[in-house]
Amino acid sequence: MYIYRVGVVGAGTMGSQIAQVISVAGIPVVITDVSRATAERGLERVRRIYQARVDKGKMTSEQLEEKMLLVSAADGFAALKDVDLVIEAVSEDLRLKQHLFRELDAACSPGAILASNTSALSISALGSVTKRPTKVLGLHFFNPAYAMPLVEVIPGLGTDPQTIDTVVGFAESIRKAPIVVKECAGFLVNRLLMPYLNEAIVSLQEGAASLKQIDQDLTAFGMPVGPFTLLDTLGLDICGEVARILHKSYGPRMAPAPLLEAMVKAGRLGVKTSRGFYEYNLSQPREPEQTVEQLIQAIWQETGPQRTRWTQARPLLAMVNEAVLTLQEGIASARDIDLAMVAGTGFPQDKEGPLHYADRIGIEQVLHELEEFSQTLGTRFWPAPLLRRMVDAGFTGRDAGRGFFMY
Repeated sequence: MYIYRVGVVGAGTMGSQIAQVISVAGIPVVITDVSRATAERGLERVRRIYQARVDKGKMTSEQLEEKMLLVSAADGFAALKDVDLVIEAVSEDLRLKQHLFRELDAACSPGAILASNTSALSISALGSVTKRPTKVLGLHFFNPAYAMPLVEVIPGLGTDPQTIDTVVGFAESIRKAPIVVKECAGFLVNRLLMPYLNEAIVSLQEGAASLKQIDQDLTAFGMPVGPFTLLDTLGLDICGEVARILHKSYGPRMAPAPLLEAMVKAGRLGVKTSRGFYEYNLSQPREPEQTVEQLIQAIWQETGPQRTRWTQARPLLAMVNEAVLTLQEGIASARDIDLAMVAGTGFPQDKEGPLHYADRIGIEQVLHELEEFSQTLGTRFWPAPLLRRMVDAGFTGRDAGRGFFMY
């Protein structure tokens, strides 16, 4: 099946970015939302993305107008009756998404594929409310969609292999790098990224290091931005919701840091509210508010200051350990896990991804440090069983000639 026309449901930031990416590839796309005015705001967002390219000399004004002819706006789902693929990009609310999928199932042609841009919710649960679960899957783009090459393709329990092949081909046709990921909470990238971000927050909360030191140490490692800069950019409310979903599915090792929950309750959501772990737009007047330091002090009143030891290995090995667990579970191959983290999060290319990184420092060392962390910091660092099996087998990484990869 070839995708000739696409519908995007949701005219917000991600929906607009996805529509722009599709139009770049020369495929007609219609943006729909609850009202015509909202949908047209999405259309204007698409134009602004293109205009930024014009301003940088990457395309001409004439080319901008040609591309904009491929993008239209509509209210309701009537405009989706002849599309081959619908990509839903609304808020991370399972009930809302299920309601939309019921309506899309009724409005779209029987052969249309229904995809969700959800970053963590169950694809099988979305497919279950339709009469076409074989044609429902996840198609998760990363923000900003026009710059990030990775897309996760997530089949549900009922998804047909032909649907997967069609969407993988479509993703490649719009110049993305698709990775097929077995369904699980958080899928692949967010499941690995959240323990990394959460451990940075826990380290700050416990007084192990300052916010700036943690960010600087991780950028020195090679990450494109520090974890707190990334959290502010993504939005702490969104990160908190992903953390909640992961905690519900995986238990105590994914428990959100109390500081993350306190930040959300205090309205410190990041760049979108001009205040998160960092302050933005300081020239604007604002009401008195709780600072990050005050929120930490409030937590200390309940728990007492812990003053744990900081090392950049804490967030990095939290990510590595989760990567090993996903490999054990068959969520993705070792190659795809590393590719996803490089393409989806900016994990340093010279270190090739968390599993290559583990091979580089040695599986025995990874196991030793995780065992030490689990004793001193908590059971969230309990090593993945595969690590011990690898050490026992002598598959200890690059120096041994084999670990997660062959050398």
